[in-house]
Amino acid sequence: MQTQKILVSGQVQGVGFRWSARQLAQQLGVTGTVQNLPTGQVAIVASASAKVLSDFTHQLQRGLAPWIQVTDLAITDLPTRRFNEFRIII
Repeated sequence: MQTQKILVSGQVQGVGFRWSARQLAQQLGVTGTVQNLPTGQVAIVASASAKVLSDFTHQLQRGLAPWIQVTDLAITDLPTRRFNEFRIII
């Protein structure tokens, strides 16, 4: 089990990115949180196995929908955290 902070840049606010990220996380078995930041970026804290996190970040980078444009992912390893689910922070 690993935990990563993923800072997502691009056209990711107001386009359903958080909802789409939550759907993907639930499909892959990732737990954690996703929230909009005042900078226009989205912050994700995600916990799963290394392989699952790699798949998750790869799919985020590829794009979750045609109207969502991810230009950059900055990934930082964090101390392992356990979450019960993957939730959107409003």
